[in-house]
Amino acid sequence: MREEQPEHRGWLPDGGWVELRARAIVSPRSMVALWMVGFEQVPEQSAEICVTEMFGDAVEPGVSTAVGMGLHPFRDPAVTEDFEAVRLPIDVADWHTYAVRWDRERADFHVDGSLVRSCSRPPAYPLQLMLATFDFPERSVGADDHLVPELVVDWVRGYA
Repeated sequence: MREEQPEHRGWLPDGGWVELRARAIVSPRSMVALWMVGFEQVPEQSAEICVTEMFGDAVEPGVSTAVGMGLHPFRDPAVTEDFEAVRLPIDVADWHTYAVRWDRERADFHVDGSLVRSCSRPPAYPLQLMLATFDFPERSVGADDHLVPELVVDWVRGYA
C-alpha cells in the first residue's frame, strides 16, 4: 500500500456458527482453505480456527480427502495447538458444506452436517474470516503449470 487506509472491521464474531458450501479443483501443488483469525487488537489475539483446509496432495479423486480442521495458537498462550487432517470419504470436487460452531469453551467442526471433531478452548475474541485458494509453484513437478486451483463457492454463512 502506498498510503494509510482507514480501519475496516466488518463482521468480527467471537462465537457462533460459520459454514461454507463449496467445491474445489486442487492439484498436488495447491490448496483451498476457510479460516478465522484474531483481529489482533493486541498481538496475543492472533489464534486461528481453521474451518477447513484441503491440500491437493491429500486428495484421492473420487475416493477421499484429508480435511484439515482445528486450532492454531500462534502468539496466543491461552489457545493450545489442536489441529488434524481427518481423512473423509468425500471428493473435494463435489459440493460439500464445511462448518464450525464455537463458543469460549469449545469448537465443533462439521462436514456435510456431521460432527467430525471438537477442540476445547478456542480463541475468545473477535475473529476475521479468511477464504483463499493457494498455488505453490515451488511444488511443481515441471509439467503442471496448466493446473490452476479453483474454489467455487455456493455460499458462506455466519451467525453470531
